[in-house]
Amino acid sequence: MTELTRANEDTATDRYFYDPARGHGLKADPFKAVVCPRPIGWISTRAANGAANIAPYSFFNAVCDAPPAIAFASDGWKDSVSNIVETREFAFNLVSHALLHKMNETAIRHPRGTDEFLAAAIESAPCRKISVPMVAKSPAVLECKLLNIVELCDIDGQKTEYKLVIGQVVGVHLSKSLLVDGLFRAEAAMPVMRAGYRGEYIQISPDCRFTLERPPGS
Repeated sequence: MTELTRANEDTATDRYFYDPARGHGLKADPFKAVVCPRPIGWISTRAANGAANIAPYSFFNAVCDAPPAIAFASDGWKDSVSNIVETREFAFNLVSHALLHKMNETAIRHPRGTDEFLAAAIESAPCRKISVPMVAKSPAVLECKLLNIVELCDIDGQKTEYKLVIGQVVGVHLSKSLLVDGLFRAEAAMPVMRAGYRGEYIQISPDCRFTLERPPGS
């Protein structure tokens, strides 16, 4: 046990507190395990020269619904971000359990210009409103146009490596098999999400879903 761990444990009997600026004092950074599970942003793009790219991002989510928009954060100016700057388009591909290993293969960093659909032997299909390819077997795909790229800074105004990419959804593809009584049931595809630490995932299944009535006036 480190001195930092002892100091943090001594501050309370039922809680462990740490200041991220000083370090967590644990075996691994718990931040990603606290914000959990996190949807996988499996982002496909195309460079201006036509090269297709696809990569998973663990910092991803929907940000609003009017207009519908999603965002992902990239730790650095990777091919995905470079392609989006060039074409102002990208697509989100939902990762089902059946696509888990294919998604994992796309985490490999290939030289720029490599067709990562071909490298991972992923069947692609054309999008309808953007020139980006999508994963043909993904149960849901969101076609997006770029709204903004924000270079994130810390509270002291220092630039970080992270670039936040925000896109407006301009087209939606849904597997008809997951439409039940007019409702899209993503859990039936058993989507996979990040569970915190490196290599850890959580799978959602139909028996995980439940309904909670909202209080009056909400």
